Amino acid sequence: MTRLMRVELRRLLHRRAVLVLLTVSVVVPVLVGVATVLDTRPPSASEVAMAQEQVERDLADGSYAEELAICVASPEDWGLGSGLSEAEVAQACEENTQPRLDWYLWSNTLDLSDERDQGSAVALTLILAIAMMVLGTTFTGHDWASGSVSNQLLFEPRRLRLWGAKAVVVTGVALLVGAVTLTSYWLALDAVAGSRDLPSGGALLLDCLQMGWRATGVLGAAALAGFALTMLFRSTVATLGILFGVALAGGLLLGVLGFEGRWNPALNASAVISDGLAYDKQVACSPAQVAEMGVGAWCTEPERISAAQGTGYLGSILVAGCAVSALSFRRRDVP
Repeated sequence: MTRLMRVELRRLLHRRAVLVLLTVSVVVPVLVGVATVLDTRPPSASEVAMAQEQVERDLADGSYAEELAICVASPEDWGLGSGLSEAEVAQACEENTQPRLDWYLWSNTLDLSDERDQGSAVALTLILAIAMMVLGTTFTGHDWASGSVSNQLLFEPRRLRLWGAKAVVVTGVALLVGAVTLTSYWLALDAVAGSRDLPSGGALLLDCLQMGWRATGVLGAAALAGFALTMLFRSTVATLGILFGVALAGGLLLGVLGFEGRWNPALNASAVISDGLAYDKQVACSPAQVAEMGVGAWCTEPERISAAQGTGYLGSILVAGCAVSALSFRRRDVP
């Protein structure tokens, strides 16, 4: 089995399309990381100096002094409470009306927790998952298109053994790519945050790394799913067409079939990556809610999908799909 896996690994790495996808999987995280670092860089000394000059010019403008006087005379018009003392009113009015340096130096701050939960990490995982699924599809699709599968069976007639070797190789490569790229991504962002005296390291870094490792598992599953589908349909075009159709109309179809909330694959994948996901589940309205909002109102209650639940649900689908694919490969004729 080890020798067969080495042969399949060499076959995988000799595919030009696979090499392109592996290059993309490395280049994209680098580009996303560089863009994130540049977008959150602190203002330079020259930018601070220019902003300070602008503040001084604005302070010399009499219109701001007039606004300050109007605010002090009528603090209620500026949303200030009537119970404030004169000193508190003057201070609040000055903060509301007088130019400050931060008016002209607004910039994003690198926040690892934001990047982990709703920033670049989610988009990066999606891009890499698509790349790994296409990698799995391309790997075996080429064999079917060229007719080399029949030749491979001459050297290894045990079909399930051949199927398993290919599956292990494509999944292992995806896991390796995901582990290296996502771990490096978070270590690099953490180093940048530390150099800027921002929260970094410790438990925060560990949470980010664990998010990357969970995403790596999703990448491996995506590659295996692409491989299994292509082994079932025996065509790269058919597999990509099905995946494209699911991407376009999958959400609508799931809604029609009643696969919402807990049984939505996309929500379960997000739960795996994010270590749990909260969502609103539609429920029947109580009589009190109907009386308050009227007939036809939509009522929801909070629900949560844990990472374990998401893994179990998606894993069951993946195992079932792989079983169908492997049995089909074992029983159907190979041209």
